[in-house]
Amino acid sequence: MIRQAVPADHPRIHAIRMGVRENILTDPSLVTEEEVDWYREHAIFLVAEEAGEIVAFTCANHQNGLVWALFVDPEREGRGHGRALLDAALTKLKAAGNAQAWLTTGANTRAERFYRRHGWRDMGHSLDGQIVFIKTLA
Repeated sequence: MIRQAVPADHPRIHAIRMGVRENILTDPSLVTEEEVDWYREHAIFLVAEEAGEIVAFTCANHQNGLVWALFVDPEREGRGHGRALLDAALTKLKAAGNAQAWLTTGANTRAERFYRRHGWRDMGHSLDGQIVFIKTLA
């Protein structure tokens, strides 16, 4: 089940984010509390549940089309949660008037392969070496 995240979900969302094996957050200070608060209050912030437990989450900025985060509990990968969340976020981004979505992710990761498989286009690298992907919202 996909639903809007609520404040009570934050501990589980944080546990998923810190539990990933790739795209590890090496410097938590790079993500400010203000940024998290803005996404929590204003952005598209969705969770996927399986048997009543949060197993994945995504955050997207409806103002600029950025998919800021998409993470799945490593123990629940490969069950379609990431794809379902991404589809839901892209639908909401399109409804908000975005013609395309964009994101960045680490090179040579499962995330990179996931986005390529789902039709995202590689636009090159950001200054910090991340791959920049875009997807037209049809």
